[in-house]
Amino acid sequence: MSGRLVLLRHGQSHSNVERCLDTRPPGASLTPAGIAQARDFARGFERPAGMLVHSVALRAVESAAVIGEVQGIHEVQVGDLEMRNDDEAVDAFNRVYERWHLGELDFGMPGGETGAQVLDRYLPVLADLRMRYLDNDDWTSDIVVVSHGAAMRLAAATLAGVEGSFVVEHHIGNAESVVLAPITDGRWSCVQWGQRSPPFMPDPRGMPRPEELESADPMG
Repeated sequence: MSGRLVLLRHGQSHSNVERCLDTRPPGASLTPAGIAQARDFARGFERPAGMLVHSVALRAVESAAVIGEVQGIHEVQVGDLEMRNDDEAVDAFNRVYERWHLGELDFGMPGGETGAQVLDRYLPVLADLRMRYLDNDDWTSDIVVVSHGAAMRLAAATLAGVEGSFVVEHHIGNAESVVLAPITDGRWSCVQWGQRSPPFMPDPRGMPRPEELESADPMG
Protein backbone atom coordinates (compact mmCIF):
# COMPACT_ATOMS: atom_id res chain seq x y z
CA MET A 1 0.00 0.00 0.00
CA SER A 2 1.57 3.27 -1.07
CA GLY A 3 0.92 6.58 0.58
CA ARG A 4 -1.35 9.23 -0.95
CA LEU A 5 -1.69 12.98 -0.68
CA VAL A 6 -5.02 13.99 0.85
CA LEU A 7 -5.85 17.65 0.20
CA LEU A 8 -8.45 18.39 2.85
CA ARG A 9 -10.51 21.56 2.84
CA HIS A 10 -10.86 23.10 6.31
CA GLY A 11 -14.12 22.93 8.23
CA GLN A 12 -16.78 25.60 7.96
CA SER A 13 -15.60 29.06 8.99
CA HIS A 14 -17.64 32.07 10.02
CA SER A 15 -16.72 33.72 6.71
CA ASN A 16 -18.01 30.69 4.81
CA VAL A 17 -21.39 31.17 6.45
CA GLU A 18 -21.41 34.82 5.41
CA ARG A 19 -20.16 33.92 1.90
CA CYS A 20 -17.22 36.31 2.32
CA LEU A 21 -14.13 36.16 0.12
CA ASP A 22 -11.90 35.69 3.17
CA THR A 23 -8.42 34.83 1.85
CA ARG A 24 -5.84 36.85 3.81
CA PRO A 25 -4.35 34.92 6.76
CA PRO A 26 -5.11 34.49 9.56
CA GLY A 27 -8.78 34.89 8.57
CA ALA A 28 -11.91 33.75 10.36
CA SER A 29 -12.12 30.91 12.86
CA LEU A 30 -14.23 27.77 12.60
CA THR A 31 -17.88 27.67 13.53
CA PRO A 32 -19.04 24.96 15.95
CA ALA A 33 -20.27 23.10 12.87
CA GLY A 34 -16.81 23.41 11.31
CA ILE A 35 -15.19 21.91 14.39
CA ALA A 36 -17.63 19.01 14.23
CA GLN A 37 -16.88 18.55 10.51
CA ALA A 38 -13.15 18.29 11.17
CA ARG A 39 -13.80 15.82 13.99
CA ASP A 40 -16.06 13.72 11.76
CA PHE A 41 -13.40 13.60 9.04
CA ALA A 42 -10.83 12.35 11.54
CA ARG A 43 -13.18 9.67 12.80
CA GLY A 44 -14.09 8.49 9.33
CA PHE A 45 -10.61 8.49 7.80
CA GLU A 46 -9.96 4.84 7.00
CA ARG A 47 -6.28 4.82 6.07
CA PRO A 48 -3.32 5.60 8.32
CA ALA A 49 -2.23 9.25 8.23
CA GLY A 50 1.51 9.43 8.76
CA MET A 51 1.63 13.23 8.64
CA LEU A 52 -0.74 16.15 9.03
CA VAL A 53 0.23 19.61 7.81
CA HIS A 54 -1.83 22.76 7.43
CA SER A 55 -1.79 26.27 6.02
CA VAL A 56 -1.17 29.38 8.10
CA ALA A 57 -4.85 30.37 8.12
CA LEU A 58 -6.62 30.06 11.48
CA ARG A 59 -9.42 27.90 10.07
CA ALA A 60 -6.84 25.41 8.75
CA VAL A 61 -4.87 25.46 12.00
CA GLU A 62 -8.01 24.76 14.00
CA SER A 63 -9.02 22.01 11.59
CA ALA A 64 -5.67 20.30 11.87
CA ALA A 65 -5.41 20.94 15.64
CA VAL A 66 -1.75 19.90 15.54
CA ILE A 67 1.59 21.61 15.01
CA GLY A 68 2.58 21.23 11.38
CA GLU A 69 2.34 24.64 9.75
CA VAL A 70 3.43 24.92 6.10
CA GLN A 71 3.95 28.11 4.16
CA GLY A 72 2.61 28.41 0.61
CA ILE A 73 -0.66 26.48 0.72
CA HIS A 74 -2.94 29.29 1.84
CA GLU A 75 -5.98 30.32 -0.15
CA VAL A 76 -6.04 32.23 -3.44
CA GLN A 77 -5.40 35.89 -2.57
CA VAL A 78 -8.29 37.91 -3.99
CA GLY A 79 -6.85 41.39 -3.41
CA ASP A 80 -9.48 44.09 -3.85
CA LEU A 81 -12.27 41.56 -3.34
CA GLU A 82 -11.10 40.63 0.17
CA MET A 83 -13.94 40.14 2.68
CA ARG A 84 -16.62 41.17 0.20
CA ASN A 85 -19.71 38.99 -0.08
CA ASP A 86 -21.80 40.93 -2.59
CA ASP A 87 -22.85 39.30 -5.85
CA GLU A 88 -20.62 41.58 -7.94
CA ALA A 89 -17.50 40.53 -6.02
CA VAL A 90 -18.39 36.83 -6.05
CA ASP A 91 -19.10 37.00 -9.80
CA ALA A 92 -15.75 38.72 -10.39
CA PHE A 93 -13.96 35.96 -8.44
CA ASN A 94 -15.79 33.21 -10.31
CA ARG A 95 -15.01 34.74 -13.71
CA VAL A 96 -11.29 34.90 -13.02
CA TYR A 97 -11.22 31.43 -11.45
CA GLU A 98 -12.98 29.94 -14.46
CA ARG A 99 -10.46 31.57 -16.79
CA TRP A 100 -7.64 29.89 -14.88
CA HIS A 101 -9.22 26.51 -15.56
CA LEU A 102 -9.47 27.39 -19.22
CA GLY A 103 -5.70 27.86 -19.28
CA GLU A 104 -5.44 31.62 -18.70
CA LEU A 105 -3.21 31.37 -15.63
CA ASP A 106 -1.62 34.78 -16.12
CA PHE A 107 -4.96 36.51 -15.57
CA GLY A 108 -5.19 37.96 -12.05
CA MET A 109 -7.75 38.65 -9.38
CA PRO A 110 -8.37 42.41 -9.08
CA GLY A 111 -5.40 43.56 -7.01
CA GLY A 112 -4.65 39.92 -6.15
CA GLU A 113 -2.87 36.84 -7.44
CA THR A 114 -2.74 35.27 -10.85
CA GLY A 115 -3.33 31.55 -11.22
CA ALA A 116 0.35 31.13 -12.05
CA GLN A 117 1.34 32.83 -8.79
CA VAL A 118 -0.92 30.51 -6.80
CA LEU A 119 0.66 27.45 -8.40
CA ASP A 120 4.19 28.82 -8.01
CA ARG A 121 3.82 28.88 -4.21
CA TYR A 122 1.52 25.86 -3.78
CA LEU A 123 2.97 23.16 -6.04
CA PRO A 124 6.53 23.19 -4.61
CA VAL A 125 5.10 22.29 -1.18
CA LEU A 126 3.41 19.22 -2.64
CA ALA A 127 6.48 18.30 -4.69
CA ASP A 128 8.62 18.47 -1.54
CA LEU A 129 6.22 16.24 0.41
CA ARG A 130 6.28 13.73 -2.42
CA MET A 131 10.07 13.75 -2.79
CA ARG A 132 10.75 13.47 0.94
CA TYR A 133 8.07 10.93 1.84
CA LEU A 134 5.74 9.48 -0.77
CA ASP A 135 8.49 8.45 -3.21
CA ASN A 136 10.18 6.53 -0.40
CA ASP A 137 9.28 2.86 -0.70
CA ASP A 138 9.23 2.56 3.09
CA TRP A 139 6.56 5.26 3.44
CA THR A 140 3.10 3.69 3.27
CA SER A 141 0.92 6.22 5.09
CA ASP A 142 -1.16 9.08 3.73
CA ILE A 143 -0.18 12.72 4.13
CA VAL A 144 -3.11 14.99 4.99
CA VAL A 145 -2.72 18.62 3.91
CA VAL A 146 -5.37 20.90 5.43
CA SER A 147 -5.82 23.71 2.96
CA HIS A 148 -8.43 25.75 1.07
CA GLY A 149 -10.99 24.99 -1.61
CA ALA A 150 -10.08 27.24 -4.53
CA ALA A 151 -6.32 26.81 -4.20
CA MET A 152 -6.40 23.05 -3.74
CA ARG A 153 -8.80 22.53 -6.65
CA LEU A 154 -6.49 24.48 -8.95
CA ALA A 155 -3.39 22.64 -7.73
CA ALA A 156 -4.97 19.18 -7.90
CA ALA A 157 -6.38 19.76 -11.37
CA THR A 158 -2.99 20.94 -12.60
CA LEU A 159 -1.09 17.99 -11.12
CA ALA A 160 -3.53 15.26 -12.12
CA GLY A 161 -4.87 16.69 -15.38
CA VAL A 162 -8.48 16.95 -14.23
CA GLU A 163 -10.64 18.71 -16.82
CA GLY A 164 -11.08 22.38 -15.95
CA SER A 165 -14.79 22.49 -16.64
CA PHE A 166 -15.32 19.60 -14.21
CA VAL A 167 -13.37 21.48 -11.54
CA VAL A 168 -15.46 24.63 -11.96
CA GLU A 169 -18.68 22.61 -11.83
CA HIS A 170 -17.77 20.57 -8.76
CA HIS A 171 -16.86 22.49 -5.64
CA ILE A 172 -15.28 20.92 -2.55
CA GLY A 173 -17.35 21.20 0.60
CA ASN A 174 -15.98 21.96 4.04
CA ALA A 175 -14.01 18.99 5.42
CA GLU A 176 -14.11 17.25 2.04
CA SER A 177 -10.95 16.19 0.26
CA VAL A 178 -9.25 15.64 -3.05
CA VAL A 179 -7.00 12.57 -2.98
CA LEU A 180 -3.93 12.29 -5.22
CA ALA A 181 -1.89 9.11 -5.66
CA PRO A 182 1.70 9.32 -6.95
CA ILE A 183 2.33 7.37 -10.14
CA THR A 184 5.34 6.94 -12.40
CA ASP A 185 7.53 9.70 -13.83
CA GLY A 186 6.52 12.22 -11.18
CA ARG A 187 2.89 12.24 -12.27
CA TRP A 188 -0.23 12.06 -10.10
CA SER A 189 -3.57 10.30 -10.39
CA CYS A 190 -6.68 11.83 -8.83
CA VAL A 191 -8.53 9.00 -7.10
CA GLN A 192 -11.18 11.03 -5.25
CA TRP A 193 -12.79 14.43 -5.73
CA GLY A 194 -15.04 15.21 -2.79
CA GLN A 195 -17.70 12.52 -2.89
CA ARG A 196 -16.82 11.51 -6.47
CA SER A 197 -14.61 8.80 -7.90
CA PRO A 198 -13.02 8.77 -11.37
CA PRO A 199 -13.61 9.28 -14.20
CA PHE A 200 -14.14 12.98 -13.56
CA MET A 201 -16.22 14.08 -16.51
CA PRO A 202 -17.68 17.56 -17.06
CA ASP A 203 -21.41 17.92 -17.55
CA PRO A 204 -22.07 17.32 -21.29
CA ARG A 205 -24.74 20.02 -21.17
CA GLY A 206 -22.05 22.63 -20.59
CA MET A 207 -21.28 24.94 -17.71
CA PRO A 208 -24.13 25.33 -15.21
CA ARG A 209 -25.50 28.67 -14.14
CA PRO A 210 -24.01 29.97 -10.85
CA GLU A 211 -27.18 29.16 -8.93
CA GLU A 212 -26.96 25.53 -10.11
CA LEU A 213 -23.49 24.90 -8.73
CA GLU A 214 -23.17 22.46 -5.86
CA SER A 215 -21.94 25.05 -3.39
CA ALA A 216 -23.09 28.58 -2.70
CA ASP A 217 -19.72 29.15 -1.03
CA PRO A 218 -17.45 30.80 -3.66
CA MET A 219 -14.26 29.55 -2.02
CA GLY A 220 -15.28 25.88 -2.02
